[in-house]
Amino acid sequence: MSDVHALPFLVKTRKYIQLPVLEQLVRAFRRMLECLTHDYGRETTTLANRKAVFETNKGSITAELFEDKAPKTADNFIDLIQRGFYDGLRFHRYEPGFVIQGGDPLGNGTGGFIDPQTGRERRIQLEVTPELKHGNAGALAMARSQDPNSASCQFYITLGPAAFLDMNYAVFGRVTDGLDVVKQLRAGDSMTRVSVAD
Repeated sequence: MSDVHALPFLVKTRKYIQLPVLEQLVRAFRRMLECLTHDYGRETTTLANRKAVFETNKGSITAELFEDKAPKTADNFIDLIQRGFYDGLRFHRYEPGFVIQGGDPLGNGTGGFIDPQTGRERRIQLEVTPELKHGNAGALAMARSQDPNSASCQFYITLGPAAFLDMNYAVFGRVTDGLDVVKQLRAGDSMTRVSVAD
């Protein structure tokens, strides 16, 4: 279909792409184009991973999001941030030396993100790789139920070593600034605003 015919179709059906979705499509297209045009004999520039900035009542936390190694999980998280989903939510679980967990709209560990377009809870498939380990404190990963493919919107940040979670829970980022703030968080503390930065 030519561009001339596509425009009336979009106008008549009033189907428009929302800005966060369009941004994800553009980044995915750029990554695909980069793979297709990669010259393995020369250095090329790659798109840098974006960062999540958490403003909490205890201070600010910055985490690199591993869009290059966990693209589906990172994109889900970025989409939720851009929707303002996490703004105002509280951390509901604190396990000393283990994790601080948040992102539950119900605040009790049972909630998920209900997609307004489908009316159903969005769940993403488990995305793991041996390259992404929990390591020491500061790993950003998706929480889930016993079903490996049940992650939705809840996430945790490790407070200490958690190698036993490797390959079972999707690590998709790491705290790069504000680990001292992470270690001060407790159940009931809140995320006043979460944003994405380049």
